[in-house]
Amino acid sequence: MSQQVGPMALTQLGEDEQLFRDTIRRFAVEQIGPLVRGMDESQQMDAGLIRKLFELGLMGIEIPEEYGGAGGTFFNAILAVEEISAVDPSVGVMVDVQNTLCVNALVRWANEDQKKKYLSRLATDTIGSYALSEASSGSDAFALQARAVKRGDDYVLNGQKLWITNAKEAGLFIVFATIDPAAGYKGITAFLVEKGAPGFTLGKKEDKLGIRASSTCELIFNDCVVPAAQVLGEPGKGYKIAIETLNEGRIGIGSQMLGLAAGAWGHSAKWAKERKQFGKTLVEFQAMQFQLAEMATEVEAARLMVYNAARLKDAGLDFLKQAAMCKYFASQVAERVASLAVEVYGGSGFVKDYPVEKLYRDAKIGKIYEGTSFMQLATIAKLTLGKI
Repeated sequence: MSQQVGPMALTQLGEDEQLFRDTIRRFAVEQIGPLVRGMDESQQMDAGLIRKLFELGLMGIEIPEEYGGAGGTFFNAILAVEEISAVDPSVGVMVDVQNTLCVNALVRWANEDQKKKYLSRLATDTIGSYALSEASSGSDAFALQARAVKRGDDYVLNGQKLWITNAKEAGLFIVFATIDPAAGYKGITAFLVEKGAPGFTLGKKEDKLGIRASSTCELIFNDCVVPAAQVLGEPGKGYKIAIETLNEGRIGIGSQMLGLAAGAWGHSAKWAKERKQFGKTLVEFQAMQFQLAEMATEVEAARLMVYNAARLKDAGLDFLKQAAMCKYFASQVAERVASLAVEVYGGSGFVKDYPVEKLYRDAKIGKIYEGTSFMQLATIAKLTLGKI
């Protein structure tokens, strides 16, 4: 009697997925690793590295092949973000925003003309940026002040955006503004705005605690003329685009935090096997074994949650609860594991000569962007408890 083959385990990769993962891991260690400290100190993404990300197909993972992309899965994108973030979360978030936010939004909502115009560019040489946040609309994402007024065949856009990732390097921005303040969230509309559009300028670049090589800038729109043909989706559908895209983006940030935690654990284990105290390596002490074991368990739990959410998304199943849970949990794990990694290194972990200090700084943002931990908990409570 033949044995029934059950579903593949969450963390078991198919042959193509494993080859993809291994290729990215090797690229991250060999090509990104030597640049990490310099990019962090200069707060600048290496231009040559960006070209290599495009050449390897990492900036258009889910873009269909007909538009020049890799035609991969969402899970492929999550694997890439995880492996890159284990080496440098700054590069990881650039790849994440490109794929899980910008590419996803265009693949799902752009019309054919917009896909032909922009997807091929996003796959080959153009970085995308996702401009939703404003001074008065962080967690309250739809309290937008940016306004777009219809004038003939154009919209005239005025307002400011804050905390915009990839802004300095981006050539295409998905900008959310309201066309009818009286309509509330139903007036929010998404626009495709290119770098260099008249009336559009980059403002202040933030000087950040962590992920310093990743640019975070203010955007300023002063009578910026945007053709009506540049509306993404339909007028008034921006809120739907934002909500659905950010749900997927949460899995991407979960993957970034997972990669960060895995990287911190890897450095800790290596250090503990090499560093000697009292005539023994650190890993020979049971207390250190237990600490590393606890760290490894939390990393594995985060991986299960992230992979599960990504697999559900690719399967076309509901993943909203799992996305919120994995983003919340992975960011908790990243901060805790990175903190313990500094302690494993002792005094050496507190200086920039070793990698865990940077990972500790990078971890903090995971609880803040693309939905704070409080917002994830609110979503989880709503979906698990129902009406109270």
